[in-house]
Amino acid sequence: MSLFAAVRRVRAHGGHFLLLAVLTLVTALLITAVPRVADRLTGQGLREYVAGQPVARRDLTYTSEPAMVSRTAAQVVAGRAGDLAAIEGRMPPAVRQTVGERWYHAQTSFARLTGPTLSSEKGLIDLSLRAMTGIRQAATLAEGRWPDPGVTGDGAIELALADTVAGPLGVHAGDRFRLSILDPDSRQLRARTVELVGVFRPLDGRDGIWDALPSMLRLTPPEGDGEPFLAVGYTADAGLDAAATAGLPVAFGWRYRIAPDRLAPGQLGPMIDGIAALTRTRPAGLTLTQGVDIPLRRFAQSLAAARTLLAVIAAGLLATLAGLTLLAARLAARRRRTEYLLIRARGGSTGAVLRRGLAESALVLPLAAGAGWLLAGLLPGAGTELRWVLLAGLLATLLPPVTALTAGRGEGGRADLVGGRATAVRLTVDVTVLGVAALGAFLLRRRGLTLDGTVDPLLVSVPVLLAVAAALIALRAYPWPLRLLSRAAARARGSVAFLGTARAGRAATTGPLVVVVLAIATAAFCGVVAAGIETGRDRAAARAVPGDVLVDGERFAPDTTEALGAVPGVRAVAPLLIEEDQRPYADRAGRFGGVGGTQVLLVDGARLAEVARRAGVTLTVPDPLHTGGDGSTPLPALVSPALADEFAKAGLADRDGRRPAWLDVQGARLPVRTAATVDEFPLVGRDVKRFLVLPWPALPADAPHPVVPTGFLLAGERVDPSAVARVVQEGQLRYQRSGAVTGAERPRRPEVLTRSAVRAELGGSGVNGLLVFGFTIGAVGGGLLGLLALAFAVLAGARGRGQVLSRLRTMGLSRRQWRGLLLVELTPLVLVSVLTGALVGAALPLLLTPVLGLPAFTGGVAAPVRFEPGLVAGVLGLAVLALGFAVAVEALNNRRMRLGEVLRLGEES
Repeated sequence: MSLFAAVRRVRAHGGHFLLLAVLTLVTALLITAVPRVADRLTGQGLREYVAGQPVARRDLTYTSEPAMVSRTAAQVVAGRAGDLAAIEGRMPPAVRQTVGERWYHAQTSFARLTGPTLSSEKGLIDLSLRAMTGIRQAATLAEGRWPDPGVTGDGAIELALADTVAGPLGVHAGDRFRLSILDPDSRQLRARTVELVGVFRPLDGRDGIWDALPSMLRLTPPEGDGEPFLAVGYTADAGLDAAATAGLPVAFGWRYRIAPDRLAPGQLGPMIDGIAALTRTRPAGLTLTQGVDIPLRRFAQSLAAARTLLAVIAAGLLATLAGLTLLAARLAARRRRTEYLLIRARGGSTGAVLRRGLAESALVLPLAAGAGWLLAGLLPGAGTELRWVLLAGLLATLLPPVTALTAGRGEGGRADLVGGRATAVRLTVDVTVLGVAALGAFLLRRRGLTLDGTVDPLLVSVPVLLAVAAALIALRAYPWPLRLLSRAAARARGSVAFLGTARAGRAATTGPLVVVVLAIATAAFCGVVAAGIETGRDRAAARAVPGDVLVDGERFAPDTTEALGAVPGVRAVAPLLIEEDQRPYADRAGRFGGVGGTQVLLVDGARLAEVARRAGVTLTVPDPLHTGGDGSTPLPALVSPALADEFAKAGLADRDGRRPAWLDVQGARLPVRTAATVDEFPLVGRDVKRFLVLPWPALPADAPHPVVPTGFLLAGERVDPSAVARVVQEGQLRYQRSGAVTGAERPRRPEVLTRSAVRAELGGSGVNGLLVFGFTIGAVGGGLLGLLALAFAVLAGARGRGQVLSRLRTMGLSRRQWRGLLLVELTPLVLVSVLTGALVGAALPLLLTPVLGLPAFTGGVAAPVRFEPGLVAGVLGLAVLALGFAVAVEALNNRRMRLGEVLRLGEES
């Protein structure tokens, strides 16, 4: 057995080896490319996700409490500046490697600033002095100079202000002020002269150096009437030392910003653990403020669920490719069956057949596996998975000799006389596969999802086993109705329907049909899960904003509702009142009721339903919210289960209203009773466990003042959020000026949020790119491989059909009847395989929902799993395409076989 003889045989059977080589190359490409592309998409998604977070969730900030220093102390600021590197050096390596920018600052407490250029019309001004690193590189002088010495010759502290602060104050370089330390009664304790030596302008106001609070780039408005404006100025180290020794308390801060471009998916676990260790090992006397672990934990949870989905999809595709490779090897061995029988007849041993097949496949398939690995290596990303490519190449190389061995031992015979009764071996295999698949699904649902970052063997094998089990059941079931149909067709006129259904009922293409079902199930699984995630995101956005626009703020004037209705594009407005952390009372006098903090939501049921309807949001407003009241009788309330349990223990808010709970809503005491218990309600966050929803009450005439909204829900087309913000700000100011203000704090700026923005945020960050990649390769790859497997299923019975058609053509069968016979025979095969695969793909998410972790992609809202109309249309279209493809493959194969020659040469041609 020479090498040249093996090369000649490979060339002679080049079509079969080319098909095996292509399948091996695609398998190696999939094994290598999927991890690399997934790594690139994951890293890109992680960097974009972290970069889109607020700065408070990207900074690690160490601060000390303001403290007095000794009047004889020297270099107060410079002595602590060295801790910037020392603190970073004590961080865990995973955290330290991700730190990008870092800043150090020392800042005095606020003191009263007075001077001849600060007139009384400008209000009270309190100033804090800040010395910090990097400011001279991040700003340019607009006037004067930097406070280089820090202290003038006569002892005045030098100061520089931002132009956005100096401009409103009307001060310029050269002005002098008096910085006074006041006691709680606003009496001056001591004072120090301050000179403004420069005015600077930031090069980029979004630079991280300006994110420290209070901001240096603007005057902080007063928190209440009679309160001062707050300003922060820059001084040199010597200037801050002078202020500290003058009696101003000084606080120090060290801030480290996580650089998104230094994050990698493999660092997520060590990074989260390192941040947790920082909170336990912070230096004595310092406070650590950070929110970095919150987005990282959320991303890690989403990534684990995305990798789970990708593993299931990849397992389905790899199992399909393995089945196709086996079918191709069997097809090649069947076509060379006579050759192997001749070797046996001449005394060849089993080893001789194996060596011949191994020598041929070793010339082609390892090279194909290596080519797939090299092609995938050209893609950006990490993770070559060489060991799995070697394993796939080895298995592909061993398949042809093994199948050649089985083909050489085969027996000839009439394929159309195959008995309908299955053998004991096949029954045993079928029952074993069904049992293992059912047991695996049960264990997987009971155990749940493992989040250790590795591929779960049970998770990736159960979907494949379930698809194979469903295919075996379909193969057992579908011949029976065809045989009944064949009996009915035998009594009708014409031979096409009878012959077609009779042959379809005797079809025994088990292997190809299993592979078709597996491929179509993978594609359908991707479509169903993707549609469920999209629907879940729509529901999450509708839950957060059950309209088109949501306004959240403090109290607004009652006429703001009508003002919003006049905004262009607004078609409906519903006022809202949200009170956080309310504690229900046991009676009207305000006796504690034993119930924890509760979120209270007041809505106008009719207006809320109208807004949802006009916005196209599916929302059913319960009947209790349509019920009005005057506040004298208990109002019906929708209560969360946790709050209902607390009410029951306290004996409050019973359903008949004999012992109501009392709420203090904007100074009005309202009695409430439990009308219904609800697990969730729009506008209420999923993390809120105790909430209570009430209908908007009509208060009695003796009420101190009417209940006013704290937010609004709007419906409309192309509503301008800036116009809405302007109207609600005016409404908030009108309420503040109406004399009904109940507190001295300055109201926060109203927030305007659109449902489209919430929906875009859910679908445009994190691991969404990885999901799109997984669903795309699963759907497209499953569909294409399903069509290829269907071609194998057609070719598996092509020889028998060719012989029958050849005989029938000589008996007068027309070309039209011939095509009809092909269509009748192949239609059951195609429909059963495609529909079974689609049903399995739709059922897999239902079985695996507890372990897939889909709520990680939908904001915590359950992702519904069902066949959408578009998916049904896609499955039907795929079935029609598959049927046309099968008929085309059969027609081409019949032309190549030359049916007249088949008849003359006999069954072994």
